Amino acid sequence: MPGAPPAGEPAPRDGSLPGGAAEGLGRRPFGVYVHVPFCQTRCGYCDFNTYTAAELGGGASRESYAGQAAAEIRFARKVLGPGVPQVATVFLGGGTPTLLPPAQLGGLLTAIDGEFGLAPGCEVTVEANPETVDERSLAQLRAAGVTRISLGMQSAVPHVLSVLDRVHQPGRPAQCARWARAAGFEHVSLDLIYGTPGESDADWRTSLEAALAAGPDHISAYALIVEEGTRLAARIRRGEIPAPDDDAMADRYLAADDLLASAGLRWYEISNWAAGPGAQCRHNLLYWTSANWWGVGPGAHSHVGGTRWWNVRHPSAYAARVSAGDSPAQAREVLTKREQRLERILLLTRLAEGCPETELDPAGRAAARAAVADGLAEREAHEAGRVVLTRRGRLLADAVVRGLTG
Repeated sequence: MPGAPPAGEPAPRDGSLPGGAAEGLGRRPFGVYVHVPFCQTRCGYCDFNTYTAAELGGGASRESYAGQAAAEIRFARKVLGPGVPQVATVFLGGGTPTLLPPAQLGGLLTAIDGEFGLAPGCEVTVEANPETVDERSLAQLRAAGVTRISLGMQSAVPHVLSVLDRVHQPGRPAQCARWARAAGFEHVSLDLIYGTPGESDADWRTSLEAALAAGPDHISAYALIVEEGTRLAARIRRGEIPAPDDDAMADRYLAADDLLASAGLRWYEISNWAAGPGAQCRHNLLYWTSANWWGVGPGAHSHVGGTRWWNVRHPSAYAARVSAGDSPAQAREVLTKREQRLERILLLTRLAEGCPETELDPAGRAAARAAVADGLAEREAHEAGRVVLTRRGRLLADAVVRGLTG
């Protein structure tokens, strides 16, 4: 089941922001995230805020959801006022957005365009499980204005997919990638997971090679995290399968970096590789550079001018709020200047461009020098005033960031 939401102060019913939060909206990129909280089945490793048909209960349905999300988009426009810029990026994630018909997803883009305007060249990403799209639906998504498709591949090895409770056939993501290219998608991304119990080095290489053979211009590769409350955690606790091995996962990460780089995909964020700047996910870069975005849907998170808030998590509670014309926000936090700076350091250090040393206090600058001496940060970049992780530093990024932030 979904994990618990963070704590925070009560969010106002009218959605109003603290004084000054929206003043800088026009100076930073602005994005919209739409969370589609539906899945056909729950994968054993997943604690995302998603719901199968059996978990929904009354008061919510797939059929009514697009209208509710459109209502929140209209509410967002009212809250943000006249200073909000056109939308630079849209990301439809989940859950499984492609459980909604392409016409409904296209309708959400129309709603965003009608309220805010989509900037010229706006990046529009839709996440898709391979079993929920086909040649026709991908063509419809492209015609509706989607510019980028992100396919959940996870693995190309049947026994690994079985442990993850993934239901697609191993060759299906590659077929979907080919259909997406034929439909006119210039940008196709595949998501992989490494470190699954029972996965061997050879299995991981098979998955990487299969992903590259599909011809994407972007690959995300994430270490498996065992979240409490999931079926996977229960199976490990009972001793049915072993826990992921940290040393093995480090080896898998390095293998991925080697193989992807040799194929022309370079890392630009610790878990993401792209075939050049144009293939990078601009919406995620908006998160990593502390820009502004409005998150639409149950459990979605938003950030504007140092104020962060998150919506009620269950689709029924969300539907009741937006139907009444109230903010769906459950709680919020207003970050202090220091908290904002520490968050920038944490996020920017994960990027290939690194973190400017000007963000660091004296203790952080001393830690940066130590990271260079220890081979965790690049010496040349440091001499140019930036903290850029080496490959070894990427493996120990959390420790490096702890030093930089004191």
